[in-house]
Amino acid sequence: MGSEREKPVEYRQGRFRTPPGATEIMLVRHGESQPARPDRPFPLVDGQGDPELAPEGREQAERVALRFAAERVDAIYVSSLRRTHDTAAPLAARLGLTPAVEPDLREVHLGEWEGGLFRRMVAEGHPITKRMTDEERWDVIPGAEPAEAFSGRVRAVLGKLTAAHPDQRIVVVTHGGFIAEALAAATGSRPFAFLGADNASVSHLVVTEARWILRRFNDTAHLDGSFSTGAALPT
Repeated sequence: MGSEREKPVEYRQGRFRTPPGATEIMLVRHGESQPARPDRPFPLVDGQGDPELAPEGREQAERVALRFAAERVDAIYVSSLRRTHDTAAPLAARLGLTPAVEPDLREVHLGEWEGGLFRRMVAEGHPITKRMTDEERWDVIPGAEPAEAFSGRVRAVLGKLTAAHPDQRIVVVTHGGFIAEALAAATGSRPFAFLGADNASVSHLVVTEARWILRRFNDTAHLDGSFSTGAALPT
């Protein structure tokens, strides 16, 4: 009897593995906030507009909670603005976690266009909004946060959270401009390349000492009516 034929050596493509010591950061944009109205400016917190969530945003917050209900979450962080607190609240209640407030997770400061005026200027096509888009800079708006300061703030706070949570997964509920800046830093892209994350979307960063790895951008599967984890949305 001849010897069995040896199987050839095979090298399969492998799946991504989170490096040892890395932190998984799930960046969640807050749910949809109330519409801006010229006769009712948003209240300000430290000079920044602080609207409540719209009814649609509250439903989106419940769907974020369902999204992470069956996943490991070691900590939840929010900015100093209430739309992030309200978005995180259903998830925090499900998981029994208390969100930690990290003020540097706040949105880019829009200077003289705070309080809801930014939305009006964009809708009406103010010339500065074209310059802002062309140059990919917020600080063409009078009094807005300087680009270098904003970039430094984003990098510093995410570095701080990473250092506090090695080998853990954290949910960070923050803002659209902040997410765009974080992902531009991770990928070396143009500043506004990732601007436009949907409300209540999830973007996934894996952060190590050596590099930031973008795994996912603008995941909205949980906002689709077909998404299910076996639990029902509250009525």
